Amino acid sequence: MVRPPSLQHAVALACLAFSHAPAHAQQVPMAEVVVTATRNAKAVDKIPGAVTVVSQRELEMQYLLADDPSAALATYVPGYSPSRQKISSSGESLRGRTPLILLDGIPQSNPLRAGMREGYFADTAIIERIEVINGASAIQGMGATGGIINYITKTPRQEGTGVALHARAATGFRHDNLDWKTGLSVSHKSGAFDMLAYASVQRRGMAYDGTGRLVGIDALQGDTLDAGGHDVFIKIGRNFGDQRLQLTVNRFNFRGELDYRAVPADFARGTPTSSIPGRPPGNPARNAVHTSSLDYRHASLLDGVLTAQLFSQDFMALYGASNTITFQDARLAPPGMLFDQSEINADKHGAKITWVHPDLLLPGLEWTLGIDHLRDRSGQRMALTNRTWVPTLDFTSTAPFLQLEYDVGPVTVRAGVRRESASLQVDAYTTLWSYGGVQVRGGKRSFDKAVKNIGAVWRFAPAWTAFLSSSEGFGLPDVGVVLRGVNRPGQSVDTLFELQPVITRNQEIGINWRGARGSAGASFYDSRSKLGTVMRINAEGFGVLDRVPTTVRGWEVSAEVRPASTLSLFGTYARTIGKTAATAGAPMDLALGARAQGPDKLVLGAGWRPLPRTQLRLQATHLADRDINVGRTAGTINLEEHFRGYTLADLAMTWDTSLGRFGVGIDNLTDRQYVGYYSQSVFLKDPLTYFAGRGRTYSASYTRNF
Repeated sequence: MVRPPSLQHAVALACLAFSHAPAHAQQVPMAEVVVTATRNAKAVDKIPGAVTVVSQRELEMQYLLADDPSAALATYVPGYSPSRQKISSSGESLRGRTPLILLDGIPQSNPLRAGMREGYFADTAIIERIEVINGASAIQGMGATGGIINYITKTPRQEGTGVALHARAATGFRHDNLDWKTGLSVSHKSGAFDMLAYASVQRRGMAYDGTGRLVGIDALQGDTLDAGGHDVFIKIGRNFGDQRLQLTVNRFNFRGELDYRAVPADFARGTPTSSIPGRPPGNPARNAVHTSSLDYRHASLLDGVLTAQLFSQDFMALYGASNTITFQDARLAPPGMLFDQSEINADKHGAKITWVHPDLLLPGLEWTLGIDHLRDRSGQRMALTNRTWVPTLDFTSTAPFLQLEYDVGPVTVRAGVRRESASLQVDAYTTLWSYGGVQVRGGKRSFDKAVKNIGAVWRFAPAWTAFLSSSEGFGLPDVGVVLRGVNRPGQSVDTLFELQPVITRNQEIGINWRGARGSAGASFYDSRSKLGTVMRINAEGFGVLDRVPTTVRGWEVSAEVRPASTLSLFGTYARTIGKTAATAGAPMDLALGARAQGPDKLVLGAGWRPLPRTQLRLQATHLADRDINVGRTAGTINLEEHFRGYTLADLAMTWDTSLGRFGVGIDNLTDRQYVGYYSQSVFLKDPLTYFAGRGRTYSASYTRNF
């Protein structure tokens, strides 16, 4: 096993090898980097915590390599685990916990029934930047036990009307190996009115690994291979003096083509899952996500700033067909003969109101008051036989909150509290035949919890800041997994112990520096849940959700140096150490598995402008070996995991001309053959999901403004 670098070694390595700072805006002074995920626009040097802001330019370079949101997060966010390169995000986490994903503040995550398909909800081309608040937080509502990832959509900035054509293609120059996407955007800004409209169509072919074999397709969970989709986005806004009204609508659809089926892995020979032409059973897996919001802002209401948002999000994920033991029912077909596929539906409607008033009652004291309301109706059914797998979960939450911020010279102190008052209503239902066909009485659960945060930032020298924070996040276990797995008669929803909420506390200390020639940052965190959740897969293939304490500790270092105006060198290192127990009350001596946390990760790279209006980026990502829980079990579940790390390098280049912006990229520059972190690590390996990563892939893009 390769030992990870020590803290001193990693700090020295990052500072010498140069990493992007936690607030990632390379040419902008720290105080001018503004984050909105905190509910009011705030400069990062006033936020007590580790913050990452990924700019539009950085996203364009990364999406040139891989048009994959999770790949961008894995590159730019130190604590984000490796991308699966699939539509499923199983095993992807932020600092060993679950993040809350937002689009312009609208929740995209489905914490009640997390089907791990929430990462594909919009075309990457409409995203202007990504704001990441690391660590447990309750400021945006339920589910942010690992942090907040807020995707901010584009808004017209320049006067006049513009039309832009966007095109991207990627291939390894093999059969049926072409990915392409084309989109058209129209922007208009005239005085107080602005509008942005975008529509795109994409089709993705197959991928080949470093040995030239077809990468296995995930027919059950869904895949980005052999798939296609479209997106329609519109944002209309108008200013009325100090007020603004804005309507945003996005309609995203992505589905498989069913042209390939999986070939099982051969573990004896070390051959990963592959694919061959052929139609798998059932209907194609797909995501359909429709998001809408009406936003209102008053910049001078009672000497404060009022923002209000009404939103809705309709999410549907259809999974592939399978004759897995879970889907069998002897009343419908002989065991092993019944093919079925599941479908998750989650409809959210809500409102957010925030009022910010500076210098209220005391000079330097800023008040942020607000209230959120959410109605979430989620469920999971068997699409081909119309059976209930997870009954309708009717969740309602109302949460008032208060946040105070006080500036005392170079020190900013922030403290707040949010009161989560929620209820969960579930009608009586019967579990699937494979779980015993148990009748479960319906009921109502109520949750009432005050979650708090406190922290301070000290600007102790020019370009230097230090912070200290303690924050809590409120979440629920995956209610769908709990309810569908009930296997004892006489149970009632309102008495199930497993439905108790998850309260996570994150404590963190860090230091940042940003100067004219570079930046650096380091932070250490300790995240604890006395009653956490750990998903484990038993020998029968059933998911078991254990309620046991979990602790995640880690540290992250980052720095960037610009030795010349045309050259930047960067890198990050993240060390994550998660612990849990085999059972409640047992010692905390088990490492968290790949379903919960990623391996130690080092990212190094360089950005160079060899010619005016030209940008070149070379980067490498190293994932360290990980061997955990050797010989350990939880009941009959084997918890041992082994991962052999690997290093991947990428190259991307763009240049602007009078004819438009051209881009070229090479993903997996050395054509490295490897099996992904999640597929390698899980002990109960499925021959249909032991996936190799993509081999060398070439891409090209073109954007023309008219």
